[in-house]
Amino acid sequence: MVKKKKKMRFFSSIYVKIATVFVLLLLIFVEIVGALFIRDLEKTTINNYETSMNEQVESLATNLSTCLENKKEDADGIKSRIRDFTKNNILEVRVMNNKGIILATTNASDQDEVGKKDHSNSLNELMTKKQYVDSVTKRRVYVNVQPIYSPNGDAVIGAVYVKSDLEGQYEQVRQTSLIFIMASLVAMFICLVIAIIVARQLTKPIGEMQQQAARIAKGDYSDKVRVYGKDELGELGETFNELSERVAEAQETSESERHRLDSVLSHMTDGVLATDRRGRIIIINEMAQLMLNITSEQAMGKSILDVLKLHDDYSLRSLLEVPSEVMITVDDYDGTVTRLKADFSLIHHESGFIGGVVCVLHDVTEQEKNEQERRDFVSNVSHELRTPLTSMRSYLEALNDGAWKDPEVAPEFLRVTQEETERMIRMISDLLSLSRIDSQRSQLQPELINLNEMMGYILDRFDMMIQSNDLPYHIVRDFTKRSIWVEVDNDKLMQVFDNILNNALKYSPDGGTITVRLHETHQNVVVSISDEGLGIPKKDLNKVFDRFYRVDKARSRAMGGTGLGLAIAKEVVKQHHGRIWVESEEGKGSTFYISLPYESIEDEEELW
Repeated sequence: MVKKKKKMRFFSSIYVKIATVFVLLLLIFVEIVGALFIRDLEKTTINNYETSMNEQVESLATNLSTCLENKKEDADGIKSRIRDFTKNNILEVRVMNNKGIILATTNASDQDEVGKKDHSNSLNELMTKKQYVDSVTKRRVYVNVQPIYSPNGDAVIGAVYVKSDLEGQYEQVRQTSLIFIMASLVAMFICLVIAIIVARQLTKPIGEMQQQAARIAKGDYSDKVRVYGKDELGELGETFNELSERVAEAQETSESERHRLDSVLSHMTDGVLATDRRGRIIIINEMAQLMLNITSEQAMGKSILDVLKLHDDYSLRSLLEVPSEVMITVDDYDGTVTRLKADFSLIHHESGFIGGVVCVLHDVTEQEKNEQERRDFVSNVSHELRTPLTSMRSYLEALNDGAWKDPEVAPEFLRVTQEETERMIRMISDLLSLSRIDSQRSQLQPELINLNEMMGYILDRFDMMIQSNDLPYHIVRDFTKRSIWVEVDNDKLMQVFDNILNNALKYSPDGGTITVRLHETHQNVVVSISDEGLGIPKKDLNKVFDRFYRVDKARSRAMGGTGLGLAIAKEVVKQHHGRIWVESEEGKGSTFYISLPYESIEDEEELW
């Protein structure tokens, strides 16, 4: 069977991958080149700006030296020179003498400082060049403090302080970087389009071969792959066409044989496996897959010894030499066990060589189960009848030997004999009931009854029995106040409740309480009977409804139990389309639940 082709995602396409790789490589290249270019551009721009400013400030310092050389300090000349020096990017120019007295400044807000000493820094500390972020404008500025030498150059007679706007230079770098990035994006988009077009042309032959392979997988051999050139892809296309022709010929030859074989295997009720000469499975029909809980994909190519789980006991050679069938046990997912009988035969070629093995599986689970149940039933019945018969035989032999003359012993022997006889009669009666149920000869006689009144009647009888025999038990009733009407077989259902209540009395300790509850759910009515007895071990909970099963055989037999009461109860409840189960905890007691189908009747007139 050809698997359904999954739809290819867009980004899984090979041409998209080629285009993506190409663009990613281009992007990495552009990023590296762009980072180096922008860093170098920024460094060059700032360095050029600082060099230019340094030259201009040095020239200004030279021009101001003649003004400062005059002892009267030509203030008008200084102001004229620094006013002419001020440009768009010059934020402030300040001139000081060698004593730190501010002689002039272009900052209008600092005119009051003219004639005063600049206490912010000493003259030597001001002789520097640096850039920083202005705390007021939050813009980067460049500060250049140039010493002013005397005309003969032998002494420092002052200093000029120039603060310029450096942020404009960084803004030019950012504008240039933005232009570079936009150009790179446009280039990458163009490259992406070109890469996709080229990739489509490269991958088009591969795509056509993929489509042809899909058609071949579906059994269509009519089309051919188009050959675009004499390159490697062209040669691959020609080879692919030749392969398609040969596969079509081989397929036609084997198709008819396969159809015949599939028809035979699919209609077989037994499982069939076939192997090659090395014991690897090459054929497995659906029935064999169901029997072995395995899929065809899991079995194909695997050793038959591994699939049948025979590798621990057999080799392939010894398996073929086994004269009779081999029994195989398979554990199902739900915990059930399947028994299979495997028959093996060899596949011989015309040359006489062994070509493989054929294994036929027969499901014998039900057959073995029925046989085991028959053996268990005969064994249990024989055992249960032998015990009272042996006891009766012993007492009758004693009476026959003269014990009947003893007025003290004879009545006791006769009483025991009568009890054992009654126990055998009860057992036979129970067996007959189960037999009628199994053969579907036991038909229900349903009638509409009030379950509350029925349970009350049963418990009243047990209360009278407890009081009349002075038994140390107490029955608690927990019934719903709503009248519950159900259509059941009154006699059979009373037999079920009698059996469970009798068990509760037998296994409850002296002074124990038996609680009987009657409640309704949405679609069921549930009766629960709880005792305070010994409880049932967890390992026995799923077996208490089996025939002749007893948790404590010695104690049950001493109390007169047959081991069939709960089995009959289960079958009767099943006949009513209900369910019975038990919950128990050792040492604390057990609770038996009986759930019956129930449809609520709102109007009691509907009963009539």
